[in-house]
Amino acid sequence: MVRNPAAIPLSDVEAIIRGQHGDPFAVLGMHGGNGTPLQVATFQPEAAEVALISADGDTIICELDQLSPEGFFAARTPRRTRRFEYRLRLRSGAREWDIDDPYRFSNVLGELDTHLMGEGRHRHLYNRLGAHPMTHEGVAGVGFAIWAPNARRVSVVGPFNAWDGRRHPMRLRHGAGVWELFLPGLQVGELYKYEIISTEGHRLPLKSDPVGFSHEAPSATASVIAGLPDHDWQDDNWMAQRPARQSRNAPISIYEVHLGSWRRGAGNSFLDYDALATQLAEYVDEMGFTHIEFLPVTEHPFSGSWGYQPTGLFAPTARFGPPEGFARMVDHLHAAGIGVICDWVPAHFPSDAHGLAQFDGTALYEHADVRQGFHQDWNTLIYNFGRREVANFLGASAVYWLDKYHVDALRVDAVASMLYLDYSRQPGEWVPNIHGGRENLEAIDLLRDVNSHVSEAYPGAAMIAEESTAFPKVSRPVSDGGLGFTFKWNMGWMHDTLSFFRRDPVHRRHHQHDLTFGLNYAFTEDFVLPLSHDEVVHGKGSLIRQMAGDRWQKFANLRAYYGFMWTHPGKKLLFMGCEFAQEREWDHDHSLDWHLLDDPMHRGVQQLVADLNRLYRDRPALHRLDCDPEGFEWIDASDAAQSVLVFLRKSDDGTAPVVVVCNLTPVVRSDYRIGVPQGGVWRELLNTDAECYGGSNVGNQGLLNAEDTPWHARPASLRLTLPPLATLVLAPR
Repeated sequence: MVRNPAAIPLSDVEAIIRGQHGDPFAVLGMHGGNGTPLQVATFQPEAAEVALISADGDTIICELDQLSPEGFFAARTPRRTRRFEYRLRLRSGAREWDIDDPYRFSNVLGELDTHLMGEGRHRHLYNRLGAHPMTHEGVAGVGFAIWAPNARRVSVVGPFNAWDGRRHPMRLRHGAGVWELFLPGLQVGELYKYEIISTEGHRLPLKSDPVGFSHEAPSATASVIAGLPDHDWQDDNWMAQRPARQSRNAPISIYEVHLGSWRRGAGNSFLDYDALATQLAEYVDEMGFTHIEFLPVTEHPFSGSWGYQPTGLFAPTARFGPPEGFARMVDHLHAAGIGVICDWVPAHFPSDAHGLAQFDGTALYEHADVRQGFHQDWNTLIYNFGRREVANFLGASAVYWLDKYHVDALRVDAVASMLYLDYSRQPGEWVPNIHGGRENLEAIDLLRDVNSHVSEAYPGAAMIAEESTAFPKVSRPVSDGGLGFTFKWNMGWMHDTLSFFRRDPVHRRHHQHDLTFGLNYAFTEDFVLPLSHDEVVHGKGSLIRQMAGDRWQKFANLRAYYGFMWTHPGKKLLFMGCEFAQEREWDHDHSLDWHLLDDPMHRGVQQLVADLNRLYRDRPALHRLDCDPEGFEWIDASDAAQSVLVFLRKSDDGTAPVVVVCNLTPVVRSDYRIGVPQGGVWRELLNTDAECYGGSNVGNQGLLNAEDTPWHARPASLRLTLPPLATLVLAPR
């Protein structure tokens, strides 16, 4: 064999060895050709000898010279002037192994991809960024791509290269600021991170992949090669029905779930996605909820954040198994006729060193100015919504869950904090927009863009805003000047009604407006009525503990409250455990107290919620005009002295109306007359004071005859016995 010394400047050799070369592809791999001698160079610190071999491994073409004892090898190939496919044979002592040289492969990303990324218009960014198992130029391996425009050097590191950032530096695609590299031979399941050198030459803490599709289970922080989820979906029927199931006139009743604490296994261990899917589908079906909403399943390092401080916006948390398990869970729930809503958090992100903070040594994802880039309430960072690549990253994350996991809706967290530049800030602590106002124009543009795209590209998918202010037209189309959300959480209703039920009944006569005020604006947006996780934490106590009175009255109040909620205009949401009146405040580290169902009072509340769900679903008057003022009328909201409310719910399909009566004091009221829209026989559909729910069983024996006595401006009337602290639901037979 002829040995030919390579013509490589020692400065390049030294820069490669030190991991400081600005363009490693200009040195490493094969160069020359087209009539000029070929030259091959490689950095292999594990090897004592390196040979250039044919692609099939049968022929040793030449031995490479060791230009540095630290592992830099190079040689000119004898008598060859045209490039060819090759491999490298490495030797160290008695060990010998063959590898494909990562630096012989061409670009992974196409020109269109980098163009769209540079413009911030790559809707399906996840198809290109991240770690993608692939066959590239006939060789199996993994293609990596990452956005870090201000980095001096980016390398892929992992156990496969001893976490040595000098070994696999990436190629920078100028203009897009994206680094890429194809690593042959890597397989699904291997760990990886990125080592980034800042513009100033500082080595940053190793970074997880912002577009990683799987990560290690916390507290470990490496990304895991997984590729895009590959699941054989069986939910065609569900997807075809979804637009009707999630429309404004559909019954939507949501069970809000924290996967880590709904139920746990032996020794307080987590259940995996498959076990949760089976148990949740059975339970939610029995309870009559139409949807499950998961607190964020996106990967997050701190369990105490409940998922609201995510670092992996493209990865289901590994706490409950691999990404395929999450896909199976969604498919299983769809098979059971249950919709899946996921909380999505574009408002902020944590400052963990392995995450997005100072990602390439600069404020890349966040604002550099703390007045714009730091949330004082949560000690988290705020995305720079005005940077097109950041907006593209967030929009692609939203689309990813709808596209790859068939999620039916995203509930967008903390929208108010996105809409206002002065959110939770004092004068002088925020920067006005270009017009001198307080609205975050870039965040508004992002939300409108995402919502518009979802409505066009994913039929029947919903976007739900957790928004606590009076910002106009949150759930109105972008074409009408709105933000384009499908629904909005009614935080004001939640606050007012909880305030009412915390009061001693003797004082409620002065606060009837807490229950009636919400109807003044109930149809300005398409609302969801939430009793969410936020109302049973941070010292607030469980819902049952917040109710006024002794133990019996607490249960009666909660039952009456649920009766009022399920008959009030708006879709419904209830946090797990509240359906059986969990006594203890929610603790994310432990299972719900399922043993409480041995108590008839707790079991009665659970039965009531199930019956309310079925009543809400089966009676068009209770859901078809949830978001339309034509579906609601007060019969009498004026009897504050006795804390009694009477209202009418109607449908637009010709089916029977429903009359609701709430008696919110612990006093039985006999011979209480209410006006009704028609005479004849009326039926007591539901009584929250029924014995089967744990009540005193005061009521009207199931059936009543309406009298032809006009009352409350109605042509007929009913004379009722009102149970204490109870809600009655009546309908003509």
